[in-house]
Amino acid sequence: MRTLLPLLATALLLGTSAQAAGARSDGITEVPSFGSDPGNLRMLEYVPDGLAEGSPVVVALHGCGQNATGYGVDSGWVELAQRLGFALVLPEQRGINNYNGCFNWFQSADTTRGWGEVASIASMVEHTVTGTGADPSRVYVTGLSAGGGMTAAVLATYPERFAGGGVVAGLPYRCASALYEAYTCMNPGKDLTPEQWGDRVRAASPHTGPWPTMTVWHGDADYTVSVANQRELVEQWTDVHGTDTTPDRTGTVAGYPHAVYTDDRGSSVVETVTVTGMGHGQPVDPGTGTTRCGHTAAHMLDVDACTAWYLADTWNLT
Repeated sequence: MRTLLPLLATALLLGTSAQAAGARSDGITEVPSFGSDPGNLRMLEYVPDGLAEGSPVVVALHGCGQNATGYGVDSGWVELAQRLGFALVLPEQRGINNYNGCFNWFQSADTTRGWGEVASIASMVEHTVTGTGADPSRVYVTGLSAGGGMTAAVLATYPERFAGGGVVAGLPYRCASALYEAYTCMNPGKDLTPEQWGDRVRAASPHTGPWPTMTVWHGDADYTVSVANQRELVEQWTDVHGTDTTPDRTGTVAGYPHAVYTDDRGSSVVETVTVTGMGHGQPVDPGTGTTRCGHTAAHMLDVDACTAWYLADTWNLT
C-alpha cells in the first residue's frame, strides 16, 4: 500500500520550492499507459521529431518540490535531446505517494527490484526502448537530490538495463531503507566501508556484471545533502566495479575538480565533479554555445557548467 509522507513537506531534500513550470510542455507528452506501474508514477516523455532507430535513451529524475516538465526543461535535458538526438524519459512523482513530490529513495518498498518506484521506472524504460526502436545498450539515468538517490537505486536494482548513471547532489543506494534514516544520510551522511556499500548493490539484483558507470556531481557547500555522500557513492561504485578509491586521473571540468577512477582495463567506471562554492542544486549554464544549457530556477544554479551537457558528453551522446 502506498504511504503518504507529510513529514517531508518542509525538510526532505529540496524543501517546498516548486518550479513554476505552469502549462509549459516544450514538446513533452504524457504516456498514460506504459506497462506495470507498482510505484504509481506518471510517465512523461520527450521524443524529438524524426528520431532515428538505435538512438540512446536518457531518464531524468526531478528533485523534491519539482515536476518532470520543469526539471526536464530547466536542467537542459530537453534541449539536449532535441539537439543531440535521443529519447528523454521524465518520471514524475504523485502527491499521493509523497506529500512533497520526492521520489522515495529512502523506502525499501520503492527501492527493491520488482517493487514500487524502481519497477515503474524500469517499465518506462522498456516502453520507450520498444516504442522508439532505441538501442537498449545505450540507456542512461540521472537525477537531482531525491532524484539522485533514486538514480542510484535504479542502477542498483536494474543494472542490466543501464549503461551509466549520473547522480547530482544525491546519495548512495540503501543509505536509508526507512524515513527515520533519511535525515542522517542527508547530513552528515553515513560512513560505511566500500565493501559494505558495494554489498548493498550486489544484493539488489541477480546481476553479476558488467556494471553501469557512475558519475557524481556535488557542490562542496551543500548543507542539505552533505558532500560526504559523493565520497560514499565513489566507495560504493568503485567497489562494485572491483577497483579502489584512489583516483587514477585528476583534472578539471569547467574549472571544477574532476576525478576519474578506472578499472583494470583502464576504462573510466566512476567519475566525480566537485563544484566549489555551490550549495544544493543542479549546475546549469544558460546561454548559447556547444557546452551551455539549462535555465536558472529554484535549485537550478548558474555556475558556468551545465551538468546535463557534461553527462551527455561522458556518455558519448554529443
